[in-house]
Amino acid sequence: MILVEKTGLVPGLLIQRYKRFLADVRLADGSVVTAHTTNTGSMKTCWEPGDRVLLERAANPDRKLKFTWLAVERDGGWVGVETGMPNKVVAEAARRDALPGLSGLREVRTEVKYGAERSRIDVLALDGVGRQVFVEVKNTTLKDRDWALFPDAVTERGTKHLRELQAMVREGHRAAIALFVHRTDVDRFDAAREIDPLYAAELDRAAAAGVLVLPLAVRLVTTEDASGLWSLGWELPGLLPWLRRG
Repeated sequence: MILVEKTGLVPGLLIQRYKRFLADVRLADGSVVTAHTTNTGSMKTCWEPGDRVLLERAANPDRKLKFTWLAVERDGGWVGVETGMPNKVVAEAARRDALPGLSGLREVRTEVKYGAERSRIDVLALDGVGRQVFVEVKNTTLKDRDWALFPDAVTERGTKHLRELQAMVREGHRAAIALFVHRTDVDRFDAAREIDPLYAAELDRAAAAGVLVLPLAVRLVTTEDASGLWSLGWELPGLLPWLRRG
């Protein structure tokens, strides 16, 4: 089931990504455009020069950067690099009762303020008996062999979110951390324990405290039409196993 789909996408070959927000791409006609990059993190293992990418043309004709970089093809699989998509896909899955590991959700809302540390929860819903369900979504793109890892850099903010989710469980609510594995060339998940051991330890504590850890397998579905434009759809076929490394 495709939950969210983008159409009319423009393919190209990546030249470079730089200054966190920018990527130069060569289009099929030989022209070079600079695309906006919403992922301001390290993007380790997500790209190399020469990779095929998919760009979305800006709806606003007055926008300085006319394209946004959505996805990149790596070793025959696709990696999603647009960081707003995971929240949209997870929220849509919750609305359709198609979120792996969390069924029966209703009254789905997004970006709701909560918690003592003044966070915003990505998805807030009710379950079948009326309990609040807090779902934090994390875009997960770092790869090591067959493993998807999170985070790709030290994240104090991510650790704070795990503390907030545990507090919600202690108050009698339900909580989950959805690791949105935004690539199709991995088959298992773990925390990036060497990169951020504090986050990894907090994830273990959160799971022990009753926070659901949901490594979401993401399927990126691509098609090309006769005009050379592409479509890109997001599916959530299930969960990857969470296996501790080392």
